[in-house]
Amino acid sequence: MKKTPIVAVAVLSLGLLGAACSSSTDSATTATTAAPATTAAAATASKNCVEVAASNPDFTTLVTAVTAAGLGEILSGTGPFTIFAPTNEAFAKLPAGTLETLTQPASKETLAKILTYHVVAGEVMAKDVKPGVVTTAEGGTFTVATTGGKVTITDAMGGTANVTATDIQCSNGVIHVIDAVLMPA
Repeated sequence: MKKTPIVAVAVLSLGLLGAACSSSTDSATTATTAAPATTAAAATASKNCVEVAASNPDFTTLVTAVTAAGLGEILSGTGPFTIFAPTNEAFAKLPAGTLETLTQPASKETLAKILTYHVVAGEVMAKDVKPGVVTTAEGGTFTVATTGGKVTITDAMGGTANVTATDIQCSNGVIHVIDAVLMPA
């Protein structure tokens, strides 16, 4: 597979990494049965990824977590980013108490690691997806598979998330919606 550079943007800012990571796939996102961005969704392209997420009631938990992890400024930056955004329902699937524990100041580094695992450097639109292994901003990898027009991501812990909507454009990247929280190793 073609190697492409990936900058561990969020991790760099936390001082956890000082160099670029590499991706072992040509793309990081997926095509789904959901329609591409509509005119209304395309209007979000003037807002950065954090602003787009904050304006969507399905992402309130994600925005709270991004704030608790101190990643808001980073993900509002230049990018470009591809963000696999878990919905509120996805966060609700976590074991009881997990989110409350992760959003405590003592868990900030762990939460940042989980959230940056959902971010890939570059803007990858659904039409550009290729099945394979993807390196995340966190430095770990997940696997993208496509079957019958559906896209599934398998995380480092063996959990799966389905891409339920794609190509929500932002001024600094693109958001793809997923139905589960991905977990790094």
